[in-house]
Amino acid sequence: MSDTMSRLEERLRAESALVVAYSGGADSALLAFAAARVLGTRALAVTAVSPSLAAAERSAAREFARRHGLAHLEVCTDEADRPDYAANGPDRCYHCKSALFDAVAPLATAMGARVALGTNLDDLGDHRPGQRAARERGAVAPLVDAGLTKADVREVSRALGLVTAGKPAAPCLASRVSYGDPVTPEILRMIETAEAALRDLGFPVCRVRAHARGTLARVEVPAAEIPRAGELRERIDAAVRGAGFTFCSLDLSGFASGRLNALLPLLPR
Repeated sequence: MSDTMSRLEERLRAESALVVAYSGGADSALLAFAAARVLGTRALAVTAVSPSLAAAERSAAREFARRHGLAHLEVCTDEADRPDYAANGPDRCYHCKSALFDAVAPLATAMGARVALGTNLDDLGDHRPGQRAARERGAVAPLVDAGLTKADVREVSRALGLVTAGKPAAPCLASRVSYGDPVTPEILRMIETAEAALRDLGFPVCRVRAHARGTLARVEVPAAEIPRAGELRERIDAAVRGAGFTFCSLDLSGFASGRLNALLPLLPR
C-alpha cells in the first residue's frame, strides 16, 4: 500500500462514522471507497440528486458503488427551489452545498457521523464558496487532512484499479451557467444534452458554457482538439443548437476548468 493511501486510511480511522458526499467523481469515489474499507458499515456514500446532476454522472456513481459494494443512497436536494441559488451570483455554490447539508444532516445524525467532502489540496486555491458552507456545518475533508492533491487522488485510484482514476472532472451542470444568468432546469437540460452530443462526437473532455440567458453556447474542448472541432463545426453547431441554444461558438483558448470565474471581477459588488 502506498504511503499516500496509508495516510488517508489513518485519517479515516479517526472517525467513528462518515457520510461521504459522493458525486462519483475521482475525489469522492476514492474517499467513499477508502471510507468503506476502513469503517465498513459505518460509512455511507450519499449522492445528491437534482437537475444539476447529469444523468450519465448519476448512473456512473451508482455503478461504481455497486461494483465496489459501497453502502449508497441517493437524496433529492432542493437548491433549484432556493432563490439565492437560482439567481446564480458568485456565491451560488454556497447555497448548493447548504442544500446538500440540509438533505444529508438527518442521515448523519442517525448514524452519529460527520459529513465528509472529497475536497483535495488543489481545490483550496480556487473560488469555491461551498467550502464556507462546509466549515459552517462542521464537515470534514479527509483528502485535505491526509495531504492529497488531485494528482495523488488519480495515482492512488490507479493503483487500486478504480475506473475513476482517469475520469475527467465533471462539476455540476450549474457551473456552466454564466454568473448572473438564472439557473433553471431548462438551461441545465440544454447544457447536459449539448455536452452529451459532443462526447458522442469524440470529445470526452468538453464544456458547454451558457451565456446570454441560454441563447449563446461557448464550447470548450482541449486546445489540441480545436483543429478537429473546426473540421466538425457543422455537426457541433447542429448538435448544440439542437439542444436549444440559438448560437454556438468555439472558444479558441481551449478547455480550462473554472473559466467562468474570469467574470467575477466584472460583477457588481
